[in-house]
Amino acid sequence: MADPTTQASRLELRGLAARFGDVSAIESLDLTLEPGSFTALLGPSGCGKSTTLSMVAGLLAPSDGDVLLDGASLLGQPAERRPVSLVFQKPLLFPHLTIEQNVAYGLRARRAPDGSRGARGSRPGKAAVARQVAEMLERVRLGGLGSRRVGELSGGQEQRVSLARALVLRPRVLLLDEPFSQLDADLRGEMRRLVRELHDEFDLTTLFVTHDQEEAVELADRVALMLDGRLEGVAAPEAFYLDPPSLAAARFFGVTNELRGTVSAGSFRTADGALTVPTTARDGESILVVRPEALVLSATSEPHAVGGRVTTTRFAGSDVLVEAALTDGQSLRVRVPLGTRLAVGDSVCLELPPKRCTVFPQPAEEAS
Repeated sequence: MADPTTQASRLELRGLAARFGDVSAIESLDLTLEPGSFTALLGPSGCGKSTTLSMVAGLLAPSDGDVLLDGASLLGQPAERRPVSLVFQKPLLFPHLTIEQNVAYGLRARRAPDGSRGARGSRPGKAAVARQVAEMLERVRLGGLGSRRVGELSGGQEQRVSLARALVLRPRVLLLDEPFSQLDADLRGEMRRLVRELHDEFDLTTLFVTHDQEEAVELADRVALMLDGRLEGVAAPEAFYLDPPSLAAARFFGVTNELRGTVSAGSFRTADGALTVPTTARDGESILVVRPEALVLSATSEPHAVGGRVTTTRFAGSDVLVEAALTDGQSLRVRVPLGTRLAVGDSVCLELPPKRCTVFPQPAEEAS
């Protein structure tokens, strides 16, 4: 249920750029977050994700471009006056304060020392602050722990305090900078679920930075993939996985097969001509990508199939990952159900469903 005091807003990044001397950290970046949406800004370390959040939050002035909230520019507004909240990778709590005092800090700082009114409204009274803090601690599952000191908390509890401190201000945009990266696997899963629940409950517009594809897929409505300071593509998580917008996106977004061949007259063929897959890619040297789970073991040769010989089998938990060498020297990996009887040296026929295959031009730097 949406919180009546929260206003989800439309966030626009227009031509956003960040340069440090002669180094361009972010090129012209265009990204729009619709009100109430949850967008994951996904990419490897050093690609510019956290720099982007810093420019939105007002911690860093962009070298070029603009940040707009519901059509109004935020440039020139200091960080403390922007109606956004940023949760950092490290909790950054005040160790000398209790949990309650940490969460209340932003509320009590709303009125400037000269008595002027801040950007997020006048400072509430003590009773109102206490009530809002108690309610928020309940929502992040820390009810009854408000009197504890930071040093008494686990890593997951510290990050929930950070969330409460951000949300109690009723931000119009929530920014999350890899907030789960320092937690163990079980806590990460728990925190993902909590963050998504809070996003939906408060009807927030959320921009979530992560380098973890699993987090991006599980949490986000849309994924914006960032590589080398530029957006590689923006799409729903399933679209990124099933129909990647570029070869770089396919390579980043998990384990995939790559077959080198040639596109001619609307078909992709391997070097020995054994495989024909329809495609709209332009003619020339190309690379076909297909997920291991999309391949099908076939008893007979099909128009979209290739023959090979099993070289390795590896138990992968819920299934078995099998690698097969093709007659042209390339190889494919396929996931098969547990109990499938395959041994090294066995001959197999692998069918590649055309709808699960994507063909890209071969990058010039990889040409033989």
